[in-house]
Amino acid sequence: MTSDAAIAAARKPGPRQGPLAGVRIADFTWVAAGPLATRFLADMGAEVIKIEDGRPGHPRIDRIRRVTITRGTGAKSVGHDYGDFNLNSSGMFNNYNRSKLSVTIDMTSPRGRELAERLIALCSVVTENFAPGVMEQWGLTYERLNEISPEIIFARMSGFGHSGPHEMFRSYGPVVQAVSGLSHISGLPGGGMPSGWGLSYMDNQGGYQGTNAVLAALYRRNQTGKGTLIDLSAVEAGVALIGPKMLDVTVNGATTRGGDFPSGNRLPDNAAAPHGVYPAAGEDKWIAIAVMDDQQWAALKRVMGAPDWASDPRLDSTEGRSAAQDELDARMSAWTAGQDKHAMTTSLQQSGVPAMAVQDEGDKERDPQLASRGLYPVLDHPVCGPSRFEGTPIKFSRSRPDLWRSAPFVGEDNDYIFRDIMGLDPAEIADLKAAGII
Repeated sequence: MTSDAAIAAARKPGPRQGPLAGVRIADFTWVAAGPLATRFLADMGAEVIKIEDGRPGHPRIDRIRRVTITRGTGAKSVGHDYGDFNLNSSGMFNNYNRSKLSVTIDMTSPRGRELAERLIALCSVVTENFAPGVMEQWGLTYERLNEISPEIIFARMSGFGHSGPHEMFRSYGPVVQAVSGLSHISGLPGGGMPSGWGLSYMDNQGGYQGTNAVLAALYRRNQTGKGTLIDLSAVEAGVALIGPKMLDVTVNGATTRGGDFPSGNRLPDNAAAPHGVYPAAGEDKWIAIAVMDDQQWAALKRVMGAPDWASDPRLDSTEGRSAAQDELDARMSAWTAGQDKHAMTTSLQQSGVPAMAVQDEGDKERDPQLASRGLYPVLDHPVCGPSRFEGTPIKFSRSRPDLWRSAPFVGEDNDYIFRDIMGLDPAEIADLKAAGII
């Protein structure tokens, strides 16, 4: 068994590596979109200092710490009072906040806000995704931050943006998806109402846009020496995602609701067939096949053993196959239904036919391609134990992502930040602790 001393040594902060090494971020983000944005920055070597309020009896911590997707307990709803629940045991928090540091500061007190400003003075980026008005209540406007740390980058991520008639509206991923139009174009063929997305899709998309915005601002500051205020609207990011469908509706008179939409994996604006997802052997097993031209159709016929039905002259051209898609899909389903999806993938790919097994989570964890790319790194955690993480899909020839630690405990790095980085003497740290400020 690993000793407590060895675990502590492995989690001790040190110099960062990666293309963003040297960038220090005061991170006020919480829940999903903001922490995901700063997680990517932390993966790339930025020193991300997560600021929470972890005072005993009155914690204003990251709400995702209370989303208890943990080993052995299953999932419970956010915001419920779980009594003695361990705030360091959330698997979701662990995934969103790896490679970060954590300090606790009482932002409701003047002394706590003064301490936060002293920390911000040592940072060149500040990030937040609170409800509009929270940072203003703490006096942390862009103008004030720029006084504390000249030419700072202040990245603000919210549902509607920090201007306009709806700027004070509160939102989460499903709300953003509804307002942006994404929910309206979701559903099943023939359905009369949106079906939603099954997850807070725009939390992730908003996070990706937040990362891009900070990277662009860092590049600009390197070129000009000027910082900036970033005002990111997740709703507007969602609107941008439906651009192609809006164009299709406007130009081609297409619909986003009806008996023929969504169209599955068929291509409504391009002749290509067979082009769909077909059943494979086993329960809820599927394979995606996309034949785009006559050469690929000929290869598919060879893999299938040249069945008699495939010699129908109507199927010799892409246009003919597209016109007979219902019949063709039924034939394909009958052929694929009794076969292993991975074996079919191998034989079809080797013959030049675009195809891939539809993978569930277990398939992805066993996928040799993803394994060879290191997409699921394993990091240990004193409470959650060794866990697979979502890796980074980007490789650099001269640097690498720096996934140095699983998510921090509440206030795990208080002493390191306040003593080693900020230079507070032991007496002041002890006094701050006694006063409940940290």
